[in-house]
Amino acid sequence: MTDRLDHALGAYYGLALGDALGMPTQVMSREDVVRVYGTLTGFEPARPDNPVSAGMPAGSVTDDTDQAVIVGRLIDEGRGRIDPLRLAHELLDWEKEMKAKGSFDLLGPSTKAALDAVARGVPTQEAGRNGTTNGAAMRVTPVGIAFPVEPLDTFLDRVVESCQVTHDTGIGIAGAAAVAAAVSTGVDGGSLDDAVAAAVTAARAGARRGHWMAGADIASRIEWAWHLVRDLPEAEALDRIVALVGTSVASQESVPAAFAVLAVADGDPWRAALLAANLGGDSDTIGAIAGAVAGSVAGLSGLPAEAVETLRTVNSLDLEPLTTRLLALR
Repeated sequence: MTDRLDHALGAYYGLALGDALGMPTQVMSREDVVRVYGTLTGFEPARPDNPVSAGMPAGSVTDDTDQAVIVGRLIDEGRGRIDPLRLAHELLDWEKEMKAKGSFDLLGPSTKAALDAVARGVPTQEAGRNGTTNGAAMRVTPVGIAFPVEPLDTFLDRVVESCQVTHDTGIGIAGAAAVAAAVSTGVDGGSLDDAVAAAVTAARAGARRGHWMAGADIASRIEWAWHLVRDLPEAEALDRIVALVGTSVASQESVPAAFAVLAVADGDPWRAALLAANLGGDSDTIGAIAGAVAGSVAGLSGLPAEAVETLRTVNSLDLEPLTTRLLALR
């Protein structure tokens, strides 16, 4: 396996790892996570009273991984381009399939509102004009695998294509740009510090794209969150992330929270994913983002082999062929 393929697979499977570890604790408060699990140390099934993931077995991925695979497939089929209308229809089909399975793990608020608008005939370039939550950031990893971060303007064009139909705002695009740039830097062999620096630069530039919405600056919040918890013990760091950074679906909270988790874990993908799971809130998405970035730096060889095998088995996940084709676009 080439180095670059190892890093790219690390990003995709790292995303799935963080997603699956965070699956049982999503929408729980940090206090409830501690009360129910003490400290989560591995894959757990969802409890029957979880309103989103009830009934999901240990190691199951959620919408984060499913949508990242859809985006990857569209990039591959479009030879590097994503048709926004096609993405809208793919996401609507995905939700229908989830409903047919009886799943409650459905589309997030920005995506749902935008796709409802598309279904009513609103043009794709208008549908995402209010989307500021983290749905674009959680599914953007394949953009980071398929494209180099430089030249940045061209890279951002590709990020925007993956965002536009649901999250065409400065906030939505900045969050996605940060994640994609960090992953792309890791795929090219960059260090964790390089990945974080690229995330901040891309978020700053991405914030100037799309429709303006009031909200805190994601680039500034990533820098701040990265330094906020660096030298704290894990439990204290998690409490501080919950209290100050926030763990909601807002991009300005969950994206910086993922980078804070990376700082505490010092870039270790398994630790970063577990720390995210122990946060509660939007723990599966925070874990997916942190896992993708840490995995891009560490490579698939830096992920626990047994955990990756669990992900493959439980979810029938085979990301190697798609990842190889995405890398060929680079």
